[in-house]
Amino acid sequence: MKILVADDDPQIIRALTVTLRARGYDIVAAADGTAALNGAIEHHPDLVMLDLGMPNLDGVEVIHGIRGWSQVPILVVSGRTGEADKIEALDAGADDYVTKPFSIDELLARIRALTRRTLAVDEAPLITFGTVTVDLVGKQAYHGTAAEPQTVRLTPTEWAILEVLLRNPGKLITRDSLLTEVWGRHHTNDSGYLRVYLAQLRKKLEPVPAKPRYLLTESGMGYRFRPDPA
Repeated sequence: MKILVADDDPQIIRALTVTLRARGYDIVAAADGTAALNGAIEHHPDLVMLDLGMPNLDGVEVIHGIRGWSQVPILVVSGRTGEADKIEALDAGADDYVTKPFSIDELLARIRALTRRTLAVDEAPLITFGTVTVDLVGKQAYHGTAAEPQTVRLTPTEWAILEVLLRNPGKLITRDSLLTEVWGRHHTNDSGYLRVYLAQLRKKLEPVPAKPRYLLTESGMGYRFRPDPA
């Protein structure tokens, strides 16, 4: 399991790296907010652990940046003990909050809890909308029922885009975040790619491609997967 640890205190980075590696975790370290955001994009960690008071981008800005394209668990580890700081971080998208100083046993327990929550989501890989069923693990999509499926053939790039959207139901995924996730951070100006691939996905998956119900465009911002009402 890979953990991104972001903190501007080198002693904390060193202590957490040694402690967590001794327990079998793979650690990626970041010393400021920009490095943390870039690290999340480049290394795709299984959990992000970050401080709030970092240079370049503070922790809340990093949380917002990550939540634009990923639901990776985020554990805030901060010296800020005020209720307002905790609420701001959690409202931005953090999953849990630990205040400094902390015990290693408590920190490990929080990590285990967040990991269990993530595994529970990943154990239900089938997503259904309209007449379409998508198996994110098996990389299969089909119309109709499992007994009489009509296979939908998707290219690897179509799969990559679809998976990001489906794993974030109801959430706006910005164009830059989607381009970075699928093509890398040097292609954030290639928004024409997304229009082409989204049009192809709609032709294959939407009941009426010209009037999409599920794969929506948010003008000037990005895209959103809108599931059927519960």
